[in-house]
Amino acid sequence: MRYRLGVDVGGTFTDLLLFDNDSGQFWRHKTPSTPHDSSEGILNGVQAITADAGVDPADIEFFLHGTTVATNAVLEGKGARVGLIVTEGYRDVMQIARSFVPGGLAAWIVWPKPQPLAALEDTIDVPGRMGADGKEVRPLDEEAVRKAIRKLKDQGIEALTVSLMNAYVNGAHEQRIGEIAAEELGDLPVSLSHEVLPEMQEYERTLSTVANAAVRPVVGKYISNLRSKLADAGVTGKLSLLRSDGGLMSSQKAEEHPVNILMSGPAGGVTGALWVARNAGFKNILTLDVGGTSTDVALIENLEPRRVRTTDVGHLSVRASSLDVKTVGAGGGSIAHVPELTRALRVGPESAGAVPGPVAYGKGGEQPTVTDANVVLGYLPENLLGGSFKLDREGAKKSVQTIADALDIGLMEAARGIIDIVNENMFGALRMISVQQGYDPRDFALMGFGGAGPLHVNAVARLMGSWPAISPVSPGVLCALGDATTRMRTETARSFSRLARDTDVSELVELLDEMAAQTRAELEADGIPADTIRSEFEVDVRYAGQAFEVPLTIDQATLRDKGIDGILARFDEEHRRLFTFNMDTPHEIVNLRAVALGEALEIDAAELDKGDGNPDGAKLRDHTLWMGGKQREAAIYDRSRLRQGDTIPGPAIITEMDSTTLVETDCVATIDAVGNILINPA
Repeated sequence: MRYRLGVDVGGTFTDLLLFDNDSGQFWRHKTPSTPHDSSEGILNGVQAITADAGVDPADIEFFLHGTTVATNAVLEGKGARVGLIVTEGYRDVMQIARSFVPGGLAAWIVWPKPQPLAALEDTIDVPGRMGADGKEVRPLDEEAVRKAIRKLKDQGIEALTVSLMNAYVNGAHEQRIGEIAAEELGDLPVSLSHEVLPEMQEYERTLSTVANAAVRPVVGKYISNLRSKLADAGVTGKLSLLRSDGGLMSSQKAEEHPVNILMSGPAGGVTGALWVARNAGFKNILTLDVGGTSTDVALIENLEPRRVRTTDVGHLSVRASSLDVKTVGAGGGSIAHVPELTRALRVGPESAGAVPGPVAYGKGGEQPTVTDANVVLGYLPENLLGGSFKLDREGAKKSVQTIADALDIGLMEAARGIIDIVNENMFGALRMISVQQGYDPRDFALMGFGGAGPLHVNAVARLMGSWPAISPVSPGVLCALGDATTRMRTETARSFSRLARDTDVSELVELLDEMAAQTRAELEADGIPADTIRSEFEVDVRYAGQAFEVPLTIDQATLRDKGIDGILARFDEEHRRLFTFNMDTPHEIVNLRAVALGEALEIDAAELDKGDGNPDGAKLRDHTLWMGGKQREAAIYDRSRLRQGDTIPGPAIITEMDSTTLVETDCVATIDAVGNILINPA
């Protein structure tokens, strides 16, 4: 068993990348997604890619999977019915929530408050109380607990959450309720807050645990179904899922704590981009992952992707580590329309998805999409996926003509308007993770991937001032590459909540050592060799009185050397970068986290043969496209025949099996040593 298979399920396509650990050779494949049952599309892809590679499915040692099952369950409101048991007097915790209303001035007037994941009628409070010091104030009333659980069972709950006051300090009462629930509810999944999120702040801890419970039956069913189908197909290797923070977790852990895979899908692209950046010699990267339904953007600084302590999915914001990925409804399948009221062109967020898809796909789609506009303008040649996928250009023209008629403009102007608007939507998302976080986008390169990313990366780089615009090798399956090349990761957290001036550094080091041992043991239990595990640490710091914290990464050597003052100096520097000021208020250390990481898979990108700079050997044919307000002469090139150092002036189109790269006028593309296309202003 020497193969790793990365699989990423998107809204339109399922991407697969099969990697040979011994030779470094890899195979890639794209197959249409099957939204009614994602495992069908996965199995179709597994059969196709193993046949293409001549590999026995039984030789796949690791099956590494990024999925949006948990995300979709939240967005579509298809999570389980959750029962919630809380401390007496706190039954309204989910209804009171936080006094935060998204939007501008007077947004509270028009903002429809989302329904809590655990309804009030499914929430019961029980007597018993732990103090903030972890000592029992009142014993747990076990009879009341049994009555509560039986009542919730009669009401038809599908999952149970237990979140008690101060359980993050002492989870004994929650543990006992979990034991009683196992007796009363059988196999019904139970989530305990001190296991899911052992941190202070009752609402965030409760919400995160309820979210975990809501998606647990859905994710559990999906994983067990996938595991069974893979076994039937002969794939007996280890199944791991991509976490929101870019690491891997075993499928068993994912079933227990699915709140950690809410952003599994977008994380694959960031980890893939990180591998490309490391091999290409870039340290600062903005990522532009354009799929069929949405665009995900992220920021990588000094080869470290930016992480945040909250995972946001729709209206839901849970306390779980994730890569800082922003998503907008702008993809190849985004539908263009002209509302009757405004008569102004809009693109997205509605998407044609995989079914029926863009009109050009010939699968029954009727509404004009971004893909149709690209086909009309000549940016997307009529043969995709190596010629196995034919595009209907005439159908695309008819659909985009409806937009032109509604706006009373020409066909090409309408198509270009669709592209300009979707590019601006991507630009807005990139500003959120760069400019609004205190970063200058001109200090970063922009990497476009996903099926449609390379089509738009040149234009968006021009808007951002982020050069070069990079189209990596196999951009359409980069998320699957990220799944295949990342490593196992787990973490644990603990609330500390003490002023920094009252904290002894030796106590901090002792606590971190204890937490590190816990996380290392978890990875060892998953079969990771002890000598390959590395520990990292994070600390959340704030000025006393603030209601939010700034997370910082630390290492114990620096902590021992520079002490608490070293942490505070880094906090002040980061606070000034984020908010442009510092305060004279004392510092407070709020939370500690220990992260255990498995061994990284060291894969070097294969170097291309050197060329003489002339790309004519890769030229397929001459071409015309619409750019800058008129038809222009261009050329189409086959990426697989390009060599290191080849230079391609724009406008030009570079095609490959899984994506198409557009080089605009007044720009020039060069091929680097490992095959990436680097686009710069001419």
